[in-house]
Amino acid sequence: MPDDDPAAKADVTKDWQATQGQKSTARRLRIFALIAWIVAIGGEIAGIVLLSRHKFDHGNLGLLTGLLAGIAVFAIAGSLMWKAANKHDPARASEKFRFFVQNQLGAIIALVAFLPLVVLIFMDKDMDPKNKKIAGSVGAVLAVIATLIGVSYNPPSVEQYTQDMNQCAAQIKAGEPTTACSPEVAAQAQDIARDSDAVADATKNAANPAGQDVVYWIAPENGARQSATPHVFHLCANVSPLNGKTVNQGSVTEAYAENASRITKQIEMEQAQCGFVKSQ
Repeated sequence: MPDDDPAAKADVTKDWQATQGQKSTARRLRIFALIAWIVAIGGEIAGIVLLSRHKFDHGNLGLLTGLLAGIAVFAIAGSLMWKAANKHDPARASEKFRFFVQNQLGAIIALVAFLPLVVLIFMDKDMDPKNKKIAGSVGAVLAVIATLIGVSYNPPSVEQYTQDMNQCAAQIKAGEPTTACSPEVAAQAQDIARDSDAVADATKNAANPAGQDVVYWIAPENGARQSATPHVFHLCANVSPLNGKTVNQGSVTEAYAENASRITKQIEMEQAQCGFVKSQ
């Protein structure tokens, strides 16, 4: 039945989804971050090659410290861009290995970009001891700074964004201060709140004078988590656009999670087909 326990269906989405705009921004930031990291590691390789050729045995301290500073700048820049990308398109906390690597990659890259070179500096027996001490200390300090900046101390996750999105939508619908509406979830929460209000208004009848938060949509293909292309959601299962289709039902937030992200434009037709009173 269309109104099968609607209260139990409300606000139980398991899957926040990044928008195409968020994915595009994250992809661009990650490309720039990778380029920065490649430059940093390239600087390290250049330093190792110069060390092997004894270019710093009796001088060129400025060149070596400059290389170390350059490595730090590009490693840190890459980490900051990577963190920004993760805010737009985070990993799932439930996928522990991927979640760790995706969020701590900046720290890992910083270690890779510094550790071999710093170790070789301290192990170099031909370098002037004073220069070795200075360069090694500068490298060690920069390595620690770059690594600490690369660490994500409170990384975002799909699960956290889902919770925030639902809370934000609830606050919007209730007219409360929108304390949970971060930029990453606010737009989707506003869409959910708007469509939830539209569905409630369209589904008012004697049994549900306040309307309900139950909608119906074409199920994702082949058991996927969400549809490959966006769908609309409908007011009941027996509307003509759903004839012959495999249909899922749930709250508006659940519909959004499966990429059914817009209410039908044929509301009056569906009200008549579903037996709901037309909105006044």
